[in-house]
Amino acid sequence: RFCPSPPPRGLAGVFQATKKLFLSERAGQGWMLEFIRKNAANGLSVANLVAGLSSVLCSLNRQYQYSCWLLLVGFLLDLADGAVARRLNACSALGAKLDDFADFTTFGLATALLLQPQGVLAGLLAIAYVLAVFARLCFFSSAGIPFTYRGLPCPYASSLLAGTFLLVDGNVVVLGVTAGVMILFMLDRGFYPHDKVLESQRWKKLVYTGGVVAVLFLPSTVASVYCLAWATSYIVFPFAIWSCKT
Repeated sequence: RFCPSPPPRGLAGVFQATKKLFLSERAGQGWMLEFIRKNAANGLSVANLVAGLSSVLCSLNRQYQYSCWLLLVGFLLDLADGAVARRLNACSALGAKLDDFADFTTFGLATALLLQPQGVLAGLLAIAYVLAVFARLCFFSSAGIPFTYRGLPCPYASSLLAGTFLLVDGNVVVLGVTAGVMILFMLDRGFYPHDKVLESQRWKKLVYTGGVVAVLFLPSTVASVYCLAWATSYIVFPFAIWSCKT
């Protein structure tokens, strides 16, 4: 017959209890750190999604200036989430789907509302823009081309439209022409490099840091010109400037 030994008393019992508590705390801390590592990039994607939904609400209330700022913040978050996922070795199918959904919301629906679709033609243009972003995301998801995009990435199109809006103070004609050009670029079958701003040369990291400073701290004119120059350089000189090898 098995007779359990009595629990340790005195200093031995205190030592064992302290040891168990310390080990359980370490296990809890390890679990928390692992959870943060696996979901840091997903957190950035969720923040991008929240920025997009907030931009939609601002546009519905005709607060287009705030909408533009939120779109530019989403642009910076989108560039960061992939870099964080690769850096922490936390890429997953869930993260890819969450990133696509956030991109569609922020750079598709929210960006299309900047066109102020109040008439039939403006409404059709906004719908065409959303469908172009949808087709662009679906095409890239099934292309299977590593480190290369097929068609202009929608974050750059959104950044260019938001910067244009701030610069021209919401001129509908200019925005409509710009959106039409962006639709053609997104549906184009040309190749664009995976810029890897935060995983490449130091000057590219400085460009990203400058974007953060411009969007968060500088006047709207300076921020819009900065983001316009950044997006335009990627669109016009994708491989000459933004290739991973340059």
